[in-house]
Amino acid sequence: MNGACVMAGVMLGAVVAVGAEQAPNTLTEQEKQEGWRLLWDGQTGEGWRSIKQDAFPAKGWEMADGVLTVLPKSAGGGAGDIITRTTFTNFILKADFRLTEAANSGIKYFFDPKVNGGTTLEYQVLDAKHPDATKGRDGNRKVASFYDVMPAVGAKPKPVGEWNSAMIVSNGKKVEHWLNGEKVLEFERGSEAFRAAVALSKFSKSPNWGEQASGHILLQDHNDRVSYRNLKIKILE
Repeated sequence: MNGACVMAGVMLGAVVAVGAEQAPNTLTEQEKQEGWRLLWDGQTGEGWRSIKQDAFPAKGWEMADGVLTVLPKSAGGGAGDIITRTTFTNFILKADFRLTEAANSGIKYFFDPKVNGGTTLEYQVLDAKHPDATKGRDGNRKVASFYDVMPAVGAKPKPVGEWNSAMIVSNGKKVEHWLNGEKVLEFERGSEAFRAAVALSKFSKSPNWGEQASGHILLQDHNDRVSYRNLKIKILE
């Protein structure tokens, strides 16, 4: 399938997903036929582990009522980030996230602890009241942005306490960030524009930063209460 067809399918899928109602952490028959699979089963830590050890954290991440929540330190948090056991290259990743006031988290992709100190591309998950929202350059630390590198344009997050839908499309070197059914950012890894943006970021001292071929999906523990559900992925050939 060529890139144009993939992107057209993604846009159609995004529209359908926004309008459809289904039980959290489930796949429709159409999704199954299209090759989607759940990244989180809604109940257990299967398929995930801590970045600190080869097991899901015993505490700090709460799984209840089909919701995966990173807990603040005041509520027993501090377990650190979690990553998928599998690595991915070309994919469409969908996830719902729910913020609390001034909370910070992130969905990272192409994570490899052996590359650039484990720093990698991040879909920013952030409430506007968090101090980071006013830092960075041109809004590149606001929700749905490519953290500290490129800003999301026209992002319309829902109010604190409501569920937002994130989507990341990685097809070859082309990447898209979507928020609530709308594309807010696109870029090409390794391009002149990409490298120029990285050169202005906090990652500027790492050669070929963000250009690794594959890596894990990571959910960030930033010591704030942030919830996730409906984590699902489709592999693109």
